[in-house]
Amino acid sequence: MAGYDALINECPLLLPQNRQKTMFDGFVMVKDKEFRVRILLPVDGDLKHARLAYMDTEFRTIKLKAEDSAGREHMITIKLKSKYPAEPPDCATDFPVPFVLSWTHESSLENLHSQFLAALDSLKEFWDVMDEIDEKTWVLEPENPARASTTRRIALSNNVSINLEVDPRHPKMLPECCFLGADHVVAPLKNKLNTNMHLWSPECTVLQNLKDILEIDFPSRATHEKSSFNMECGICYAYRLSSAIPDQVCDDPRCGQPFHQECLYEWLRGLPSSRQSFNVIFGECPYCSKPITVKMTSKRC
Repeated sequence: MAGYDALINECPLLLPQNRQKTMFDGFVMVKDKEFRVRILLPVDGDLKHARLAYMDTEFRTIKLKAEDSAGREHMITIKLKSKYPAEPPDCATDFPVPFVLSWTHESSLENLHSQFLAALDSLKEFWDVMDEIDEKTWVLEPENPARASTTRRIALSNNVSINLEVDPRHPKMLPECCFLGADHVVAPLKNKLNTNMHLWSPECTVLQNLKDILEIDFPSRATHEKSSFNMECGICYAYRLSSAIPDQVCDDPRCGQPFHQECLYEWLRGLPSSRQSFNVIFGECPYCSKPITVKMTSKRC
């Protein structure tokens, strides 16, 4: 075994701990100093197809890179426990679903890597869907979506957007849709979604299905500048506030001023004329004085 011979030649004070001669315990000399070490050697061919991105000095944390069939790069972080390989390592991935590792006392890092590649293949369709959305629409949130992100907030028009929640296990099915904007603009879109939902076809892409059902064309990078949708909050005069963008809009068609949810909530709380019921505040628009309501939650649908 090449790995064994090389190790013993360099470190004669290491003793094998198993018959396979893949586990050693003993001492090594570094700059005239002795160090007690425990070493686990990979079996022949172990991780021969993997791309090592990082390994810490204690050989406990390993990061491996891999590409899916579409050429997208992914990484898995492996943390080996003190009783490895008797205990399975902890794994962290960029998957939108948990990476469930199947492990026995005979498993190796090669087995782990194979399971990682199989999981990549199973999620290819999901990433294809998300990539098409990113490439062919103006995504407002998240600003820099991670591979694990299952949501996209897409601009439909000025101060109107749709938030999509895509199921990673069934990515070509109708996603959860949440419209954001003034009621007089959002209501017709909700009606079209409910009326045309039966037209959804798994044979078409998610984006094409949404176009057909909502009877709209999504603004794209080829036809619109992103600045067209970067409307500042009417209270703090900023577009982003702690990574959030304005998602509350005055319903009056003559106004339509956007606000951050947090800004509008705090503004109305400070007005004596506003009234509050639990986490909902009823008050007047800071711009046109028409009735406006804000509910302080993580998402408004």
